[in-house]
Amino acid sequence: MDFTFLPKTAYNGKSFVRYNLRAKEVSASPLINYNGFFYIGKNSANVEKLVKLFKRGYASESLGNARAELKRQLDQEKNALPEVIICESIFDFSAVKSFVQYLRSNPAFTTIPFIVDSVNLCDMEMGLYKKHMMADDIIHVEGAEQNALVGKVHFLNKVKSKANELKSSLREDEALVVPTVNIHIILKRTFDILVSITALLLLTPLFILIALAIRIESKGPIFYISKRAGRGYKIFDFYKFRTMFAGADLRINELSHLNQYAESQAKGPSFFKINNDPRVTRVGLFLRNSSLDELPQLLNVLLGDMSLVGNRPLPLYEAATLTTDLSAQRFLAPAGMTGLWQIKKRGRGDMSVEERINLDIDYANNYSFMYDLWIMANTPSALIQKSST
Repeated sequence: MDFTFLPKTAYNGKSFVRYNLRAKEVSASPLINYNGFFYIGKNSANVEKLVKLFKRGYASESLGNARAELKRQLDQEKNALPEVIICESIFDFSAVKSFVQYLRSNPAFTTIPFIVDSVNLCDMEMGLYKKHMMADDIIHVEGAEQNALVGKVHFLNKVKSKANELKSSLREDEALVVPTVNIHIILKRTFDILVSITALLLLTPLFILIALAIRIESKGPIFYISKRAGRGYKIFDFYKFRTMFAGADLRINELSHLNQYAESQAKGPSFFKINNDPRVTRVGLFLRNSSLDELPQLLNVLLGDMSLVGNRPLPLYEAATLTTDLSAQRFLAPAGMTGLWQIKKRGRGDMSVEERINLDIDYANNYSFMYDLWIMANTPSALIQKSST
């Protein structure tokens, strides 16, 4: 399809510019159509890059003008809302916070990813944004590869849309909640807190020994921290002891032919798992076979990101493939350190993607405090794996 570049047009004579590479044939839709970008800031190089990637978009030099234009689009041009909002880090934190609160207060904006450009952000400011969850992601826009940036936006769009659907579903369920369900939630969370605190205190000497063993064998951090998606697609930092050589994540494409889910990957959800993974260290192999590498997740449990029992939190690239109405049901349950998959299928090479998802859905539809206790009682026998996975 050929595109014709339309010149920039000023908005109210102020710092607002609209960019458009308009198609010669455009199909109208009565529904809200999210497309293009909305950039807030003064970096013209970033704007030019985004125009090439998204074909159309808007740019504003101030948060106030951006807010006014988004409101105008919502009121008058519902087919023109952006699919991503990217904001420079030059603005006062309180002003950005107010803008984000405005976005979150309107259902039409809640599915639009809000990304902050990391340029000029110091470590303290970066930590402040993360602590207050002010952005869906913080990236270096100018340095990001084009395909990676577009893929990131599409992923965040998909996850945020499904998360909103699940939140609506959860709110509807809570309106019909009976006292026993409330008791279950209270018991589950209380049990998680008591057990995680006790275990962390008792296991501190073991943590120190494991840390020393990891550091002696190979260079790199003691802990492996990655982003995972839990209940309602909530994204959080997931903690494990490092079991691989540093830089192992960079070798995924190189080892894709060893993925035990390679055959089914093209047909549906994407999972990545290698038996006898060559990236695993000797200490890491022992930690995996004994499941000691999972112990740092007790911190996730204490923080409320996870529960002792639930569905395993998934890497973001896996979660992004599970957004159909059926598979998304697994995200109605809390993320957990152990669950049905661990006690029924762990260490078995014949487990299919469909079986794994079905186990997660089964737990999401049936979990209760007593069911959790039964799963925990059966977990010890599954800790020693039959294969290195």
